[in-house]
Amino acid sequence: MKARVHSFESFGTVDGPGIRYVVFLKGCPLRCKYCHNPDTWKMENAKEYSVEEIVKQVLKYRGYFGSTGGVTVSGGEPLTQIDFVIEFFKALKKEGIHTACDTSGATFSLEDEIIYQKYLELIQYTDLFLLDIKHIDLEEHKKLTGMSNQSILAFAKFLSDHNKKIWIRHVLVPTITLDDVYLKRLKDFIDTLKTVEKIEVLPYHTMGIVKYQNLGIPYPLEGIHPPTKEEINHAKKILGVIVNETESAKP
Repeated sequence: MKARVHSFESFGTVDGPGIRYVVFLKGCPLRCKYCHNPDTWKMENAKEYSVEEIVKQVLKYRGYFGSTGGVTVSGGEPLTQIDFVIEFFKALKKEGIHTACDTSGATFSLEDEIIYQKYLELIQYTDLFLLDIKHIDLEEHKKLTGMSNQSILAFAKFLSDHNKKIWIRHVLVPTITLDDVYLKRLKDFIDTLKTVEKIEVLPYHTMGIVKYQNLGIPYPLEGIHPPTKEEINHAKKILGVIVNETESAKP
């Protein structure tokens, strides 16, 4: 069992609890306009690693993440390689290592029995899901990502129904997701889920533009600026995220 890997991060601090060893896998069915890793979309030009090879690397860093951190798989969309993630997490759980999956759930299906069974197996070995909800509105989601959000929302309910811990992640993009109506609808949906431990509002940024230039791909959000601190705090309040008033008062 091998995976096509984009890169590794040995000291991740934003991809789950504690210090994380992060494995970024290649491949993604979505084409999010704000994506800052377009070089992960396709499987080509990737180095392949076996489960054993990556576990061996992880164990070298165990002293850093200890019992409070662990390993996160991200991407791209890591569950385009779900067979590998299952076997990888299975091996990590044998070592007593906390596992997290940073995913949109875009490859989930209730109709495809084979895929559904794979997800049932995956959740046995995954301690936490960092779930990226791109847009709550179906048509706006299609404009933003090129795909429907139905599988993503169904996956969120699937995780809740199976008592799996969830951290919701939502990228705040002016003119696209920075809208009170959509934010309130997102909050209403999140409120239907019983296992959400945390909501993370991720401000849109433009740091990925250079990658689009290097790949010769037009940047779809040219001219869109990152949200202001006031806009971020406003969105957080709608979503029920506690805002640090001292921090928000800083210039």
